[in-house]
This record gives sequence, C-alpha cells and structure tokens, in this order.
Amino acid sequence: MIESGLTVDFIGGAVGHRRRFGGGRGQALPKALGFRPGVTPRIVDATAGLGRDAFLLASLGAEVTLIERSPNIHGLLEAGMARAAAENNELADIIGRMTLLNGDARDILPTLEPETVLIDPMHPPRGKSALVKNEMRLLRDIVGTDPDCQELMVVALEAAAKRVVLKWPRRGDPMPEIEPASHQILGKSTRYDVFMRHSPAPDQS
Repeated sequence: MIESGLTVDFIGGAVGHRRRFGGGRGQALPKALGFRPGVTPRIVDATAGLGRDAFLLASLGAEVTLIERSPNIHGLLEAGMARAAAENNELADIIGRMTLLNGDARDILPTLEPETVLIDPMHPPRGKSALVKNEMRLLRDIVGTDPDCQELMVVALEAAAKRVVLKWPRRGDPMPEIEPASHQILGKSTRYDVFMRHSPAPDQS
C-alpha cells in the first residue's frame, strides 16, 4: 500500500461526533435512502471512499455493503474497520453490519441484487475549506475523479430493486443522459437525487 497520509477513523473525530450528535434518521442521507419508522433499508454504497456515510448508515441499523475499487483505499477501510471493531462492543456491532468488497461496482452491483444503492462520485475540486485542501485532495490524488460515474449510474438504475440515491453538489447540473430524479432532498452544500425503482414514490408530506 502506498503512504497516503490518509487514515480511516470510525472511533473519534468527526465520524464519532456525527454518530452521537448528527440527528440520527432525521438526517438528509437516511431520509433519501428510505429510512422511516419500522423500515431500515439494505444498502450498497457503490463508491465507498473513506466509508463515513456507510458507517453512519450502519450505526442506524442498516446492513451496508461497501464497494471500493482502489486497493489502497480498500486497505485503509479494512484497517479502520478492524480498529473500530476492536474498540468496544457498540462499535463492533456497527462494523458487523458492514461488508467491504474490493472491485469495480459496475461489475459487482449486478451480482448483488441490491435493494438500495448509494452513489457518491468523486467531484472536481470546489471551495477552499481545509477539508477540500487537505483530506479530499489526498483522496483525489489516489482515486482520481470518476469519469465513468454515468456508466455506474446506468448499472445501478438497472440493478436496484427499490431506489438509487445520487449524492451530488447542491447546485450541480443533473448528470447527463440520466432519467430525471423522482425527487430530491437538499442539504447545505449537497443534494440527494432519489431515483425510485419499480415501486411508488414515497409520501413527501
């Protein structure tokens, strides 16, 4: 594995704070993915990255399959999951709901028969925050951008039984040549484009 300067920490820092104080199922991402009283979706995170969204979703009770095609990032995830699992029983239970795969999601997704798919492509740099300048720059140096994310969306829309959620810049143009989203959920800088598959759109009230 190359020395990247990155680490995956599921125990403390921003991830730990988000798990304890982030708003639980009321956050935009769980709502977009279909969490509601009595319903916890099974999720495939097709672009796992540093695993933060997947860990949040697993902390809310979801079974999450993470797909990461970069061997280096996959190794960081594997190590971070092992550290968290060894920390205490609560974290071990969360990690126990996470399954990590290494490979191209375009090949793997059709074999999983996924219920719900999350796609969070690596976007070109924007903004000047410390996160963009440091951690995300390091991540981008390893994985690059995702010029094939449109192909991944096509595969996900075909494979998913219930819904596909695309995490996208709030003011970003829709992904070219992809059907319109069924609905959107907006965050401060991010929006979630929700594509319902083979079932009615959820009640938006």
